[in-house]
Amino acid sequence: MEESVGKRKKARARAKVEEGSGNIRVNSKPPKAFSDEMVRLMLKEPLELADDLRDEVDIDIKVKGGGKVGQAEAARQAIARGLVKYSGSDELKKKMEEYDRYLLVRDARTTEPHKPSVSSKGARKHKQRSKR
Repeated sequence: MEESVGKRKKARARAKVEEGSGNIRVNSKPPKAFSDEMVRLMLKEPLELADDLRDEVDIDIKVKGGGKVGQAEAARQAIARGLVKYSGSDELKKKMEEYDRYLLVRDARTTEPHKPSVSSKGARKHKQRSKR
């Protein structure tokens, strides 16, 4: 059994990859429970790349924080990292890096922190002022 973590924006996903029959569970639900087709496809991407492992492993994912797409990207990263760790294959790692680098590497883009003077309005919003 291998454990891995994926992060994106405020979302965090923990995946457990273990020997099994190809079952995937996200917060104890199958991917078909998600109404958004794009989210389902994102979760399947790493498995499509690791087609030889697809029916050999069970993946259990716990996701917290963020929105739908952030959670999907975090889960996708956790799945990819877990599969690479489980297989120990440099070939699979290289294949995933060529397909999309962010399957294995954290995407550092997050929201900018709010500044003290106008913290409720956002990071950069200021009241318009005239020079004359």
